[in-house]
Amino acid sequence: MPVKECGSHASNSPRLLNFIRRNIICLVIFIIVTIIGIVLAWVILHSPKPRFILQDATVFSFNVSGDPPNVLTSSIQTTLISRNLNGKTGINYDRLDVYASYQSQQITLPTSIPAAYQGYEEVNVWSPFIGGKYVPIARANALSLIQEQSSGGVKVLVHVVGKISWKVGPITRTSDLFVRCPALISFGNSAAGVMVGGRGVKYTLVTVCSVSV
Repeated sequence: MPVKECGSHASNSPRLLNFIRRNIICLVIFIIVTIIGIVLAWVILHSPKPRFILQDATVFSFNVSGDPPNVLTSSIQTTLISRNLNGKTGINYDRLDVYASYQSQQITLPTSIPAAYQGYEEVNVWSPFIGGKYVPIARANALSLIQEQSSGGVKVLVHVVGKISWKVGPITRTSDLFVRCPALISFGNSAAGVMVGGRGVKYTLVTVCSVSV
């Protein structure tokens, strides 16, 4: 008696092969996407901090007053240089405020710098004014400022604080930014500064700032 061959196995073989092929393709795509995501995350998390330099400070006024001395009136234009050390990602400066401090006390009002983008290895230059009229300061700091100014040099810190972010593809990293730039203003040395417009004295500093993110 002749035996009939069943064709079900032959007809199912192409379907099975297609199913396996589709799953292999999906697995390969998943692995590639995962590797790309890991690489992007690594680039973002290991982005180097920007470098800041306080290039100069032009002092238009710096007067301690009050009886007893307890307020400071000042007007200082600073030149800040920022460099993106990363050759692969840009930096968004989402918010920046600049102010000066003396012996851990803020002695000027904060000045905001407009949001900016910094491309790969680019340099940004800002020239914000910092200061304020009759800014309250501790009496001990007021007396110390008077003494240092009369002695020829006042040591202050110029701060830049705010938020920055890096973005590579769909991944974004946001961080707080803290910059501290020491500045020695040589009031007693006329050769240390250059007159600007007959009202201010420009002091070249070229100070490398400490940066924390």
